[in-house]
Amino acid sequence: MPRVVGVRFRQAGKVYYFKPTINNLEQGKQVIVETARGQEIGTIVVTEREVAEEDIIQPLKKVIRIASDKDCIKDEENREKESAAFIKCQEKISEHDLDMKLVSVEYNFDRNKIIFFFTSEERVDFRELVKDLASIFKTRIELRQIGVRDEAKIKGGIGPCGRAFCCSTFLEDFEPVSIRMAKGQNLSLNPTKISGVCGRLMCCLRFEADAYEKSEETLPYPGAKVLTPDGEGKVKEINRNKKTATVVLDESGYLKDFPLEEVDLA
Repeated sequence: MPRVVGVRFRQAGKVYYFKPTINNLEQGKQVIVETARGQEIGTIVVTEREVAEEDIIQPLKKVIRIASDKDCIKDEENREKESAAFIKCQEKISEHDLDMKLVSVEYNFDRNKIIFFFTSEERVDFRELVKDLASIFKTRIELRQIGVRDEAKIKGGIGPCGRAFCCSTFLEDFEPVSIRMAKGQNLSLNPTKISGVCGRLMCCLRFEADAYEKSEETLPYPGAKVLTPDGEGKVKEINRNKKTATVVLDESGYLKDFPLEEVDLA
């Protein structure tokens, strides 16, 4: 199996594998790597190891060198140039009266290409905009339309839970999220309650779904006949967070909450 190191180019971004052609490639070190877009600077997040052939995108590009102080300064300069390019692009979008929202700008490390990320509800004819930008920056220009979930991942922010967005902190890829997952977790189906800032169903519904599905195998289901310390009854509701079952007691007809460990199937 080939030996590789994993490199990430931005926080919570996808990890890409590269051929380790030099020594001392420790976790956290910044490196210059060869990519399809040219040279890029990234951070090692997976130290040298063997991986299966099917996990690699061929041809496997290589690590060129460990980033020097000069390389890091250049990277900082690129970030400053991105801010200036963002302002200039917004001005040109307004001039051409285009229905698009600029999200971010990205210089590649060797500055031979600038990528402008934007969102729009429809197709945008930005050919004249590209010409203007190319004449201003004297390099290759790419405009890339992205979705609202990608916008949230790039910009970051605070979710309804009060924590930083999952997508911008640790989720590498977006996975499908369905309303069925919200139902399985006994959540309100009010869109404002189960949607993230991006307006789509919250990503956490996906990575919590497996735990709820597994718990279904061991927990009594609503309507099940159970034995409790107060006698037999029928389950009305399960509260997974409190780990309790609300039971309608057969003898009295009263509703009562019991810890799950005190409830057994009849």
